[in-house]
Amino acid sequence: MIVSKKEPEMLIAKEFTFDSAHKLPNYNGLCANLHGHTYKLVVCLNGKIKEDGMVIDFSVLKQKVNDKVIKLLDHKFLNDLIDYPTAENIAVWVWKRLIKELPQLYEISLWETPTSHVIYRGD
Repeated sequence: MIVSKKEPEMLIAKEFTFDSAHKLPNYNGLCANLHGHTYKLVVCLNGKIKEDGMVIDFSVLKQKVNDKVIKLLDHKFLNDLIDYPTAENIAVWVWKRLIKELPQLYEISLWETPTSHVIYRGD
């Protein structure tokens, strides 16, 4: 019997939170007013387990997401960074910031509230 040495593919994810304010001009509803959220962001990667037993070291993933995303969004007014900062547009913005640093990026999940979130898997 031949045993395959092919490394299995695996999804791994890390969760982050950040607090930000925004408003949606030209929106007919409460979100037209300035308000804030505690966002939950989950960054999911797809990759093969390497010789060190990991797809990526979680501490490396944490540092890259903190440097490229969290430090820019936490306690900020999102309208200054993202045109029309809906959850959908924020997720796309996060993807674009991370894809060069994390080419194995698979999915971004962003919760605006505990019961409402978007999932984005790139272009």
